[in-house]
Amino acid sequence: MDTAPQKTPRNAAHPIRQNRESLNGLSGNQVFRLAHRLSDAFNDVRIKVAKRWNFVPQTIAYQGYGSTSLVRVLGRVLLTQKPTPGSKAENEAMNGNQNVRGWRAFTGVPLQFTDVEITIGDVVAHVQADRGGLIDTEVEVQLSPGWHTAILRAEGTEPVEARIRVIAPDVKFGIVSDIDDTVMVTALPRPFLALWNTFVLSERARMATPGMAVLMDRLTIEHPDAPVIYLSTGPWNAAPTLARFLNRNMYPSGALLLTDWGLTQDRWFRSGQDHKHRNLERLSKEFPDMQWLLIGDNGQHDEAIYSGFASENPEKVAAIAIRQLSVSESVFAGGHSEDGDHTTSRVPWIYSPDGAGMAKQLATLDLL
Repeated sequence: MDTAPQKTPRNAAHPIRQNRESLNGLSGNQVFRLAHRLSDAFNDVRIKVAKRWNFVPQTIAYQGYGSTSLVRVLGRVLLTQKPTPGSKAENEAMNGNQNVRGWRAFTGVPLQFTDVEITIGDVVAHVQADRGGLIDTEVEVQLSPGWHTAILRAEGTEPVEARIRVIAPDVKFGIVSDIDDTVMVTALPRPFLALWNTFVLSERARMATPGMAVLMDRLTIEHPDAPVIYLSTGPWNAAPTLARFLNRNMYPSGALLLTDWGLTQDRWFRSGQDHKHRNLERLSKEFPDMQWLLIGDNGQHDEAIYSGFASENPEKVAAIAIRQLSVSESVFAGGHSEDGDHTTSRVPWIYSPDGAGMAKQLATLDLL
């Protein structure tokens, strides 16, 4: 097999910095460096406790995407508790019928800096998971447009398959959508509701936004080759839950681009706005001829993020569609912005409280 030219994962630390003995080289003051040591020590304790409770190493594969020459592979390496063989939980897991309380998604313990082998066809790449056990890397490989499979083999785990959607060079339209309060009603910004929705609420109790699944379905029928990217500030721990929610509510298949909470190499907390802006910029470089329909809501920072990206890259934005929160949703979400004045924008903006209203306005733009 060939060995792929491997780029350093964007979300992973450089191998030199991954060595715990090199924490003194991290940027920041002594308190920040101490926080890293404490975080690593706490994770070591979690690993010991998890092993005592018979947790086992597991690689989780997420859907990836890419071009005919470069693909983005996503996954995570955790210690998790597998269902008892023959149990109801195992049967539900095998059939995708789980009804999981939110807190259970956070019981897995990340295995930091684990070696991972990625195989795509005859190409093999070797990477390391980052501090949160996340695999987010690019592999150079020649593939035809359509669906392909990457096999991830982490040290001490069973190999798993990740679906990779390869986009043809002549595809010029793509869809980027937020999740919280856009395709799923969550009222995320308000802290107590965020905790309730994330950690307590049963995943089947989460509500789909009216008309949004139909809108997304119509868009993918009108543009069958268009990639769908779900870009959210939600944590990677919730990725399996979100994937099941999207599938259960008949949203089109698409790659999830989430983030990780907690310490990074140079910040106390990850910035959700930076995460979204960084990934939009990355998509614009990965698909330089693509125009994106950006879908979000007016309860967080989507308008500002999308506006900033569109002002810098007007030729790469087909339109911006903003879901307006209802009065009750805006109260739960801590308020919402007023419809902005976009008369000087080179990109069309549309506002609607539901998918049906968005569909009517997108039809006037010849996007539906």
